[in-house]
Amino acid sequence: MASTSTGTPYDSWTREQLIARLTALEAQTQALALSTPGPSAPFHSPAPISIAPPSAPVPGPQITPASASPPAPEYTAPTTSTAASTSTSTPIPATPDAAPAPRPKSPKAFHFASYPTLKIALKFCYAGASYNGLAYQYTPTPLPTVEGALFDVLAKTRLVDAAQGFEGCGWERCGRTDRGVSGAGQVVSLYVRAAAPHKDPDGQSTEGEGEGEPEPKPLRYLSILNRLLPPTIRILAWAPVAATFSARFSCRARHYKYFFRAGGGGAGALDVGAMRGAAARLVGEHDFRNLCKLDPSKQITNFHRRVLRADVARVADTAAEVCGLPPDAHSAGAGELYVLDLVGTAFLYHQVRHIMAVLFLVGARLEAPDVVSALLNTEPGKVEGAPAVVACKPEYQMADGLPLVLWDCWYAEEDVRWRTDADEGEGAGGAGERKEGVYAQLDAQYTRALISTTLDAHFLAAAARYHRAPGAGVQEAGTGMLNVPLGGGTSKRVGKHVPLLERKRLDAVEVANARYMQGKGGRREERRRAGIEA
Repeated sequence: MASTSTGTPYDSWTREQLIARLTALEAQTQALALSTPGPSAPFHSPAPISIAPPSAPVPGPQITPASASPPAPEYTAPTTSTAASTSTSTPIPATPDAAPAPRPKSPKAFHFASYPTLKIALKFCYAGASYNGLAYQYTPTPLPTVEGALFDVLAKTRLVDAAQGFEGCGWERCGRTDRGVSGAGQVVSLYVRAAAPHKDPDGQSTEGEGEGEPEPKPLRYLSILNRLLPPTIRILAWAPVAATFSARFSCRARHYKYFFRAGGGGAGALDVGAMRGAAARLVGEHDFRNLCKLDPSKQITNFHRRVLRADVARVADTAAEVCGLPPDAHSAGAGELYVLDLVGTAFLYHQVRHIMAVLFLVGARLEAPDVVSALLNTEPGKVEGAPAVVACKPEYQMADGLPLVLWDCWYAEEDVRWRTDADEGEGAGGAGERKEGVYAQLDAQYTRALISTTLDAHFLAAAARYHRAPGAGVQEAGTGMLNVPLGGGTSKRVGKHVPLLERKRLDAVEVANARYMQGKGGRREERRRAGIEA
């Protein structure tokens, strides 16, 4: 009886054929797994698997997977995967921490040519102890300069074009002050930006119609500048001036003040009466070559200057009347403070500090008042009653710069009419300034300084419980040394005072000038000429 077939094609296969077939199927399965495309690639159906038996029996050792199916492809890493496809085809949004910083916007160009300009004069005050002098320096300085700080704010507020510098705005100063010297009424003149004229919808100016060129409208210069200036510099007033006005050459006179103590300060009591008598000899036109610093680089040959006033008085007596200070300005030790008021048409380099050094010698009773007349007598017969002729300057140290202040600069009334923002209908009125006004700011600084001075006075009183004050006069008790006053609480300690007229003299001005031009000055002049010719 024939066996009934179950329909399975493998029933008639031998053992070796079945093993070979299984091996071939495994190879096909591995090849199919390696060639499966990613989600983004098109899917292709694999070829159907044949299960037909071989035409003839094949011995086991001679049967290989390659003979039973197509060869498996060589393994190659897939170019895309699920993760890779996601990162390349659909970017993942960055987290806030990893977000790129926005590009900084380029500053909007400011066209100065679109605005009118106005020539003005600025009057301002500054505390000299915070600055390396008034004038801007083109070489590095230990401290900032007053002009540098002021010009930076003018440029930041776009009142002047920083790229054009000082020359581009016609900058001129009245009186140059050195490091440590203050100013209460300094003046500079320059061209600044004015307000843009109002225009109608057609772009035509509506100001000054039928009157030619419209007059520039000023801005609120005090508020604009004082908002950004350091508290040690305050703009007090401004004035529109003519194109021919010069802060330097239009000035009629300059007023300096030098403050000092009549007693104490490590130098003993000073003879104020003798100092006043010596100062009176300065009034008039004189040759001040012996009372200034001789600088050959300036090549000055004319040292004649006119002094209009030279007086020594107590600060308490002059505070309210002359300076216009508050009634309590004589408190906190001001009763022993004195001031030299020196007014002149023009001054030489360090002239006031040299004058004050000589007055200190007179006040310390180391020199007679007529030494001033001798120092002014540079040629025979120039000064009536002078004890000697001093053609060359004696060597001596000038006074300290801290107590010196340029108090005011005088101009003709028709040249300068000072005004504030209040005069332009802005800010303070007749009832007084606002709390953030200039006066309020300076009054707050004055209050803090007054408190600081009072504290120092109490520290001195506390020390007096355990220490004795030095005796009157400049001579130290027990040592014989002399403390020659130099102002500002400083003094020079010497063993013996050599009278001024007996000291070593400097070279004559003509000799010093010629020597400079033969050396450094000549080389500098050659470089300057070479630059001009190039």
